[in-house]
Amino acid sequence: MNYLRTAILLAGLTALFMGVGYLIGGAAGAMIALVVAAATNLFTYWNSDRMVLSMYGALEVDRTSAPDLVGLVAELAGRAGLPMPRVFVMDEPQPNAFATGRNPENAAVAVTTGLMHQLSREELAGVIAHELAHIKHHDTLLMTVTATIAGAISMLAQFGMFFGGHRNNNSGPGIVGSILLMILAPLGAMLVQMAISRTREYAADNLGGRIVGQPMWLASALVKIENAAHQVPNVEAERNPATAHMFIINPLSGHGVDNLFTTHPSTQNRIAALQQLAAELGAHTAPSVGANENYPPRGPWGRSSSRGPWG
Repeated sequence: MNYLRTAILLAGLTALFMGVGYLIGGAAGAMIALVVAAATNLFTYWNSDRMVLSMYGALEVDRTSAPDLVGLVAELAGRAGLPMPRVFVMDEPQPNAFATGRNPENAAVAVTTGLMHQLSREELAGVIAHELAHIKHHDTLLMTVTATIAGAISMLAQFGMFFGGHRNNNSGPGIVGSILLMILAPLGAMLVQMAISRTREYAADNLGGRIVGQPMWLASALVKIENAAHQVPNVEAERNPATAHMFIINPLSGHGVDNLFTTHPSTQNRIAALQQLAAELGAHTAPSVGANENYPPRGPWGRSSSRGPWG
């Protein structure tokens, strides 16, 4: 059902995009818009990961510079049946994380220093499992495509305002139609983009909980990240709000309820879904992450391994 809903929303976004092009320039305008969007998507397909990682100043780490973090990602990637993604750390006090890359073979997981400092190992495992779920579902590519189409719609709407306003109603949208187009088309694209993002977050929570074997580790992490989002600003995200949907929790602000203008489901709803998953898994949960590994008594996240996921 989640995949069907996502497909319907993506089809609606594409139809909106083609419709805007048609209103501005008829059939020729629709075709030109399609070619421009295709070229833009092709560029972002090959370069989206490098662009967003550079935007946030993320630095790649390995088993030498961050052995415990990279080892945790490797273990969870093995559980998920995924190739080992590249691992990046962002020097950012707000706890958060995202995944990027065009496919599982070219994927990256990025976490903030705030996430590593404020979460226990178990909670961090839940967050990483969630991001790996996005990679396994190919959500990283999907969200890049939706963001690109939404941006193209906004561009076309502005194009219609400047170049279509002089036309009459028989050959273009006219001045009134152009103004409405400039306002309503980007708004519609934004709503569809956000709806797709919220759908994929629920799916990633579910698979992430199954990968880590303990859904409540992720639930506990979501609570901490949500609270921090109210208190610790993410300056770079504020400068680039179009990337907010990539993070596990909206880095711009916290939201108490689902509505048309949120990029993520409400944290309360996500926790409720994870509680249902935990009850479904019951005693059939996977062993704790790192249970058979020789982790140091105190890991890189400043928590004793004997303490539970809630500190």
